[in-house]
Amino acid sequence: MGTGAIIGIVIVVIIVGVIGWGISAYNNLVTLKNRVKNGWAQIDVQLKQRADLIPNLVETVKGYASHESQVFVQVTQARAGAVAAANDPNATIAQRTAAENQLSRALLNLQATAEAYPQLQANQNFMNLQGQLRDLENKIAYARQFYNDVVLKLNTAIETVPTNIIAGLFRFEQAQYFQVDESARQAPQVKF
Repeated sequence: MGTGAIIGIVIVVIIVGVIGWGISAYNNLVTLKNRVKNGWAQIDVQLKQRADLIPNLVETVKGYASHESQVFVQVTQARAGAVAAANDPNATIAQRTAAENQLSRALLNLQATAEAYPQLQANQNFMNLQGQLRDLENKIAYARQFYNDVVLKLNTAIETVPTNIIAGLFRFEQAQYFQVDESARQAPQVKF
């Protein structure tokens, strides 16, 4: 074997290695992008279940606290906004997050209202609904954590060398995190 043949083989091996790396990097980015979609779908399922549970919860509380109409209007409007954002195919993650955060705040107001009525706290239907809501909120929190973890992995892969070359060539875009509303980050103030 001559020197030219050895150089040719080395060049072919390098080209095959680069192509293999490119395919691997592309497949990794596709896998991460699909995990982000799956993570969002899991959040979406939990949010839909929560939205379906809310009318029953509102009606139960309404039976005991009918004069608290402002709270019921807030919850109803927030739920309508969340459902509208969920059904809008053009809604961004940020818009969905804002609608869901507004619904979460309205639910906190509803739960605070319910605490003022001891007879409601003793109602078995209310307790079951509140337990279901608590379970759903835990599932939503887990799904958000999973989604944000996968978004972190995708965004890191898109930004780091050398995968950013493949991401740029195939126009992979960073995903948005599902972030908590700023008002939810503040600790509640207790006044006596």
